[in-house]
Amino acid sequence: MSDGPRDLPRGWPNAPGDGGAIDWDDYGIAAAPLPTPEEKPPHRGWLRRHWRWRYLKWAIYTAFVLLVLLIGWLTLFVPVSRTAQPLVPPQIVLETQGGQAIARKGPTMAEPVEIADLPPHVVNAFLAVEDRRFYDHWGIDPHGIARALWSNLRSDTQQGGSTITQQLAKLSYLKLDRTVGRKLKEVPIALWLEAWLSKDEILERYLSNAYFGDNVYGLRAASMHYFYRQPERLTLTQGAMLAGLVKAPSTLAPTRNYKGAVAREKVVLSAMAGAGYMTPDTARAVKPATIDHRPGSSMPAGSYFADWALGQARAVTEDAGYKTVHIRTTQDGRLQRLAERIARRSAPAGAEVAIVAMRPNGQVVAMVGGKDYGRSKFNRAVQARRQPGSTFKLIVYLAALQSGMTPDTLVEDSPITTGDYRPENAGKHYRGRITLRDAFAVSSNVVAVKLYQQLGSATIGRAARSLGINETLPANASVALGSAGISLLNLTSAFAGIASDYAPVEPHAIAQGEKGFFGRLLDGREDIGGRVRAQMRDLLAANTQSGTGRAARLAIPAFGKTGTSQDSRDALFVGFAGDLVVGIWIGRDDNSSLGRASGGGIPARMWKDFMIGAIPGAAPRAAPEPKPELEPALIPDGSIPVPNVQFDPDEGLVIDGNVGGNGVRIDRGGIRIDPDDETQRRLDQLDRRREQLERAVEAAQHQAETQARGDEQAADPPR
Repeated sequence: MSDGPRDLPRGWPNAPGDGGAIDWDDYGIAAAPLPTPEEKPPHRGWLRRHWRWRYLKWAIYTAFVLLVLLIGWLTLFVPVSRTAQPLVPPQIVLETQGGQAIARKGPTMAEPVEIADLPPHVVNAFLAVEDRRFYDHWGIDPHGIARALWSNLRSDTQQGGSTITQQLAKLSYLKLDRTVGRKLKEVPIALWLEAWLSKDEILERYLSNAYFGDNVYGLRAASMHYFYRQPERLTLTQGAMLAGLVKAPSTLAPTRNYKGAVAREKVVLSAMAGAGYMTPDTARAVKPATIDHRPGSSMPAGSYFADWALGQARAVTEDAGYKTVHIRTTQDGRLQRLAERIARRSAPAGAEVAIVAMRPNGQVVAMVGGKDYGRSKFNRAVQARRQPGSTFKLIVYLAALQSGMTPDTLVEDSPITTGDYRPENAGKHYRGRITLRDAFAVSSNVVAVKLYQQLGSATIGRAARSLGINETLPANASVALGSAGISLLNLTSAFAGIASDYAPVEPHAIAQGEKGFFGRLLDGREDIGGRVRAQMRDLLAANTQSGTGRAARLAIPAFGKTGTSQDSRDALFVGFAGDLVVGIWIGRDDNSSLGRASGGGIPARMWKDFMIGAIPGAAPRAAPEPKPELEPALIPDGSIPVPNVQFDPDEGLVIDGNVGGNGVRIDRGGIRIDPDDETQRRLDQLDRRREQLERAVEAAQHQAETQARGDEQAADPPR
C-alpha cells in the first residue's frame, strides 16, 4: 500500500490542487461526521424473568398467608371434637317434684355405633347409595362430582356429588341450605376432617347423627325405632331400608310411607349390586323388610308448663351426650291438677283463663296457659301481654310508701277537674278524704292517678323495676290504672317480691341452689325493707278483708289485689297466702269485653278455691246452722239449712248455704258447689280417671294422625 498523498475531495483543506499540504488536524475538524451506527433495541428477556419471579414470590406469599388464615379458622371454628357429639339437642323428660313424668321433648337418639361391630352388609348399603368411593378419596370426590353433573345434564333428576365426609361437615358446622357458599365451605372442612380422623371414625360419626325420619337421629335409634333391634343385628333387607331413608327421611319413614320405603330399598339393593357387593340376582331375591315399631309408654308431648320449662332445661343439659335426660322441675303435680280443674270448671263460656302459682322464691309449682292445650298451645300466662288493670296499683302504692307515706296517710278521693286525663271511679262514687289504706282497698282510680302525678313517672318506673317489671312504661298517667301490657307471670312475680325477703323474684321451673352471702350480694336483688313490706301487706290485706277482693277471704291471712281493664276486657286477681303466690286472669283472645266481669268476681273466687285446695286450713269456717223450726219428722236429718243472703256490689244478690256438708253459692255467675273433703277426694279420683282416659284417647289420635300425614316437626335436611 502506498504512503503517498491520496486524492481528496475538492474543497477540502489542503486538498491537491489547492497548493498546500494536507493538515490532518484541520482535516479532522472539517471532516463530515461518521454515520451513526444503527441502534438495536435492548434485550428484555432478563426483565421478563425478573418480574415473573416477583409475581411468583407474591403468589407464594399470598397463598401461604391464606393457608395460615384458613388453618387458623379451621382450628378455632371447626373443632374436630364437635363431630363426636350429638348434632341435635338430647331428648329431655320433664318430671314433677315427685318424679312423675309430665312431658317428653326433643328427638329420639341413642349411643353411637362402631363400624367394627356392624355387619358388613349394613356398611356396604350406606356406602353403595351414599359414597361408593368413600375409602378411596380424600374427602372430595372429583369423579363423583363429574358423574353427578353429567347425570343432571342428561336428565331432569338432580343428584348431589357430596361425599360422606362433606355431609358430616355440613351436619356438624354449616347451615342446611342449598347455596354455592355452603358448598364451597364444605371443601376445606372435609379436607380438615380427613386430615384428623380415620375413615371409620368419619363414617361412625356420620351414621350416629344422620336423620332417619319420625324425629329419630342416628342408626342405633333408627334400628330400634323401626325394627326393635340393635344395629349390630340388622339383616340385609333392614340395613338396605335404613340406608334408603337418609335421602328423604320425613317422606320415606316406613311408619307412614311403607311403600315408598320399600321402593327406596330396592334402589339401594340395586346400587349394592352395581358396586359389586352382591350379584344382581341376589339383590332381586331380597324380600322387603318388615317393620316392627313398638311405641314407648304414652306420655304427653307437651303442656303449657313444659313448653315454658324446656328452655331452662336445655340450659342444664348442654353436655348430656346422646342419652335421654330426666329433669326434675319445680312443678307440684297435685297443685297442677288443681289449677287445671279450677280453670276448666270456672272460666266463663267463650273466655280463656291463665293461672300461675309459685313459691315466694320464684319456684313455679303450677301453670295454666289456657283451657285446652290441645286446641291452642299459646301460653297466655307467659306470652300474652294484657292490661293488668288495678293490680298495677301495687306498684303505684309501693312507690308512695317508699316516698315516706304510710297506710294512714290521708288522700283526696274526689273527681279530677284539671288536665287532659280525667278518669273516674267505678260508679262515679267518691269518698272524699280517706286513708291510703281505704283508697287501696276500694281501688280508687282517682287516688292512684293523683299519686302517679305527684310522684312522677320516673319514680313509678323505678318501683316497677325493683319488683322485676322491666317493660318500658309510657310516661302517661293511665299507667297508674294498668294500661301497659304485662304478662301474668311477670305480674305474679312482682307480688312475690312483696311476699319474699328480696326482689325482684325470678320465676323458674328448674330448682336453683341457695345462694351464699356473696351470691346474694351480686345478684342485683334488693331488700325492699321491713317497714315498706309490712305496710304494703297492710294494704293488700285490706283489699281482701273489706275491699274489692273480699271474695278471696280465707281463714288464714290473705293478701291480694283485684284488677279489671277498660271495658272489662281483662279480669284479674293476684295475691299470696301461706307459701303460695297465685295470679289468675280471664279474658278473650280477641280482646273483646267480658261483659260485667271484674277482678273481684270470678278471678277472686277462683283464687280462693285454689288456695283452699292447696293450703290446709285455708277454708273459711262455715257459720253454724240454725236450729230447725219445723218438726223433725218432716225433715230426714232433723235440720234444715238456712242460706245466707246478701247483696254484693259486683255480683248482685248472693246466696250462700250448705247442703250435706257441701257449700253452695248462687250468684250472677250461676250455681257453684264447694264440696267437702270426702266429696272432693272422690271428685279428684274421677278427675284423675278422666285425665287418664283423655291421655289414652289423645295418644290414639296422635298415632292415627302420625300415620296419615308427615311429621311436621322434622324436615328433610338438604342434600
